Formats: sequence, C-alpha cells, structure tokens
Amino acid sequence: MFSTQFWMLCSSTVLFMASFGMVMPELPGYLTMLGRSDLIGWIVGLFTVGAFFSRFVSGRIADHAGRRPVMLFGTWITTIAGLGYIGVGWIHGSDFLPWKGVPLAIWFFLLLRLLHGMSTGFRPTGTTAFLTDITPINRRGEALGYLGVAGNAGMAGGPALGSWLTVEYGYDAMFIGSSILGVLALFMTIRLPESLPQARPVLLKDLNIFKGPVLDWSSWPASVALLPVAFAFGTFLTITPDFVDSLGYVYKGSFNTIIVVASISMRFVAGRASDRYGRVPLLIIGGLLMACGMGGLAYADSKATATVAGLIYGASVGINMPTIFAWTADLARPGKIALALGTMLMALELGIGGGAVFSGYSFSGNLDAISGLYGICGIFGLISAVLMLVFRRRFS
Repeated sequence: MFSTQFWMLCSSTVLFMASFGMVMPELPGYLTMLGRSDLIGWIVGLFTVGAFFSRFVSGRIADHAGRRPVMLFGTWITTIAGLGYIGVGWIHGSDFLPWKGVPLAIWFFLLLRLLHGMSTGFRPTGTTAFLTDITPINRRGEALGYLGVAGNAGMAGGPALGSWLTVEYGYDAMFIGSSILGVLALFMTIRLPESLPQARPVLLKDLNIFKGPVLDWSSWPASVALLPVAFAFGTFLTITPDFVDSLGYVYKGSFNTIIVVASISMRFVAGRASDRYGRVPLLIIGGLLMACGMGGLAYADSKATATVAGLIYGASVGINMPTIFAWTADLARPGKIALALGTMLMALELGIGGGAVFSGYSFSGNLDAISGLYGICGIFGLISAVLMLVFRRRFS
C-alpha cells in the first residue's frame, strides 16, 4: 500500500493537469477569434519554451531548497494563467494601439503562453522528485505509473470539461474553471510536507544558471528515447483539434479524453511491468504502438477509425511515459534525481515544441497536410523501437 502523502500528491496532480489541460483543445479557436490563426503552432510552442527554460533552475531548486517550493510555484502559475486569458479578451475588445503591426492582445496572449509554460517547468519536476523520495526503489515504476494515471485523469477530464464550458457558456467560463481547479490543486499541495532532508530556503544563487550544475547528463539515454514521443505529442496537440472538427466532433476535447483513457488503462500495468521486465523492452513495445497509432490516424477518415487509432496511440503514451520517468530516476546520480528529471524534461519540451511549431507551420489550416504529419510521427515511433532493439543490451 502507498502512503497518504502519495495519494494526496496524486489528487493534486489530477487537479493541476486538468487546470492547464482544459484550455488546450479550445485555444486554437480562441486564437482564430483573435484573428491570428496563422500562429496556431505557437500555442504549444511558446508553452514548451517557457517550460524548457524553467528546467534550468527547477531541478536545482528541488535538489537544494526542496520539492515543495517547486511544486507550489508551478501550481500558482497555472492558477493565475486562467484569469490572464480573460485579460487577453478584454484587451482585444479595447482600443489599444498595435505594436509593430500586431494587436496588443496577440502579444499578451503569446507572452501568457510563455509564462503558462513555466507551470509545467516547475510542478512535474518537484512532483516526480517528491514521489521518488517517498517510494521504495523496487516500486518506483509502479508508483510513477499511478502518478501518470493521476496526470492522465486530469488530462482526460480537463479538456472534456473545458470544451463543454466553452460550447455552453463561452471562453471566459472555461478560463475561470481552469483557475478554480488551480486553486484546489494549490490547497492540496500546501498540505504536503517537505520530503527532502535538510532542505533550505530558496537562495538567489539558485537562479544563477551560470553558477553550479543545471543539467545531469546521466539521463541522456532516457532523454533521447523521449524525443520522438514528445515530438508526436506536440504534433498531436497542435493539429488534432482541427482534425476531429473535420470528422464532426462538437466537443473537440472529447477525442483527447479517448486518448487519455487508453493511456490511463495502460499505465496500471506498464509501470509494474517495467519494474519486472526492464525499461528498454517496454520502450520497444511503446515505440511500435506509437507507430501503429499515428499511422492509423494518418489514414483515419471516420470517427470509428480515428477512435481505434487513438486508442492505440494512447496506449503507447501510457507505456512510454512512466517507463522513461522511471528509467531517468534509475540513471540519476545520488542526490541528483531532480536535476536528472529536469534534464530529461527539457527533452520533453524540445520535442513537444519542435512538433508543435513544425506541424503548425506545415498545417496552416490545410486539412490535407494532417495525414502526412501523423505519418511522420509514426515513422519516428518505428525508428525509436528499432534503435531500442538494436542497442537494448547496452542500455539494459
């Protein structure tokens, strides 16, 4: 049995993930309403840039000042961000002069996406490090699998709730709902104790990236394995709202829910399986499933075929993510788990951001481009599985 702290951590993770995840399916439509559908790739791209640069300090702070401050800071950001999007709409409806030919509301929106990304630059680093502190090593994969279930539960319920609120009550209702969920996550996180022995206050030197280590290269195999998975996810987040809209979905977030439910189902067994059979064999399976799922989405022309392909892709995510997190913790040097996790999560942001920007510019409203973009992700999944198979003895 896991501790009460573990289940409280998982519960706050559900709320946090639902808070920032619920806005994702509707932001492309919101940006289109603002008149700049050509910037759709930057919705995810700037978010990941903010998360990426946050990793330079979040891992260091978590290893020295504690896991709790890092989790709280990330949760605060997502709480405030929801209200910021309402401010974007207010600026859009006012007579503010454009800057460099771009409406001020667009600049504010892009800045907000950058800042919002800091929430995932901090919170997951602290959360995963906290979990490794309170979990026995022989149950690490299992525990990370359950934490992934919690995160996926938030990502399943959040988009569905966000789409419903948007359709029935408008964008502002969705943004307010996001902030409310952030507040609830914050209250639960405050109740968690610090898990790092001899934690000290955050110091100014912790923010100086030129003094002391900001990366831990021991996690490089897991980071490389994460890149194709993250690229596919960034592509999925960017083009799928328009894809499912073309298939006739009214609540676009409901398709995300299908993916996440499949991921949750797989996470119940994937973490424990990686503890028993090893990280690399699970990643080979995950890569093959990603290739099949993304390949299926490339050829899907109905809700039924898209659902089947989505379930396969979701299963791949449910295998890959907890396994990569557990592998990173295995590879980390003593006392550097948070730093190693932060380094690995930089690969996550690079992959997601690269996939989002590439697919956003390649798509640019052209539905005919979607099939090819899903196909590229499927090829990356196949390459990943082959490389893991070839080098499995070296990494085992």
